[in-house]
Amino acid sequence: MEDKLLLKQKLIAYCIAKKEESEKNLKEGMEEAQQTANEYGAPKDRYDSYRAQQMRKKDMLAEQFDVIQEELRVLRQLSVNIKKQDDVALGALVITQEQRLFIAVGMGKINMDGNIYYAISPVVPVVNAMKGKKAGEEFVFNGIKKKILDIY
Repeated sequence: MEDKLLLKQKLIAYCIAKKEESEKNLKEGMEEAQQTANEYGAPKDRYDSYRAQQMRKKDMLAEQFDVIQEELRVLRQLSVNIKKQDDVALGALVITQEQRLFIAVGMGKINMDGNIYYAISPVVPVVNAMKGKKAGEEFVFNGIKKKILDIY
């Protein structure tokens, strides 16, 4: 049991580190777009859209930054409350015959300790198909019956 909780802790730490890196990159991108727009100054004529493009870029990055911050909040909360879970829900590590799914935030494939894990959002369809199920139970996804081998 300790090893499984340690594995969950490592997965959460990995996800936090990757999201913090993305957060840093987005912040730098926003600052760069703002600085470029400021240095360019006012539009030269009514057809000059360069400054507006930079401000739109900054706003787009700011939206992505907000999403990353929310995902970090979720991950940090999970790291504080690491526990064994009995059913499929946020924070669960679900083992099926085909995959190891970590239900937290969407990050995709993670290679850790010689195994492949998939960090996925709790709102993806496969999680909805498994929601509330326990180890040993089956669920149907895309018309295919699958079995949950373990949850922790």
